[in-house]
Amino acid sequence: MPDAPLLTLEPVPPPPDTSASDTSAPDTSAKDTAKSLRTRARILDCATRLLVEIGYAAATNAKIAEAAGLTRGAMLYHFPTREALVEAVVGHLHAARTAMLAQASDRAPSGADLAEHAIDAYWSLLHEPAFVAFAELEAAARTDPAVRASLTRAQAAFDQAQEGSDFSRMLQAGVGPRFQASRDLARFMLEGLARAELTYDADARVERLLAVIKRATHMLNRKGGAQDLWPDEPAAR
Repeated sequence: MPDAPLLTLEPVPPPPDTSASDTSAPDTSAKDTAKSLRTRARILDCATRLLVEIGYAAATNAKIAEAAGLTRGAMLYHFPTREALVEAVVGHLHAARTAMLAQASDRAPSGADLAEHAIDAYWSLLHEPAFVAFAELEAAARTDPAVRASLTRAQAAFDQAQEGSDFSRMLQAGVGPRFQASRDLARFMLEGLARAELTYDADARVERLLAVIKRATHMLNRKGGAQDLWPDEPAAR
């Protein structure tokens, strides 16, 4: 029988209660030990790696458990429901993406064009495992309501983190719809380009598109005119 798809875990029935004490809430202290937290982190790291390497559909529960060095039962102990694992994976990726975004804003070289640095930095981040795995889940969310619900919250939180970060301020010269459009244009064009499958002259086409994104950002920030979007090449001598 083939493995179940990633994150489709069957809930584990709770053990029968043999005590006379209050049972209104389960005791989760055993899952908060240092060893247990390390195990959970290992599962999430392995899930991230498999999402990147083989994709959502092929990364089955059995493969994640095997990569983490765990039995399926041990994995179910840490994530007893499908929703719990979805939330944990998305939260794991969101924390990584937010931290990397904050770090990127601290690396602007002195004297650099901040908008162009931000675009280059975000383009680089989009190829990091946490960003690639998140994009893979976004593709899966189209037909998986549980993934979609978790991602919606994470996407909103990432938007807010980006909007209030030094990284975002590097992309815009002010506030208001015009500068929001500047930020959004750069971000979503970069994300779309990262997911595109360019079949010929990929490096040259990417280089040209990155240059146009930078020029368009400058134009929206009132630092260039329409003639700068695609400057004429100098005539050959």
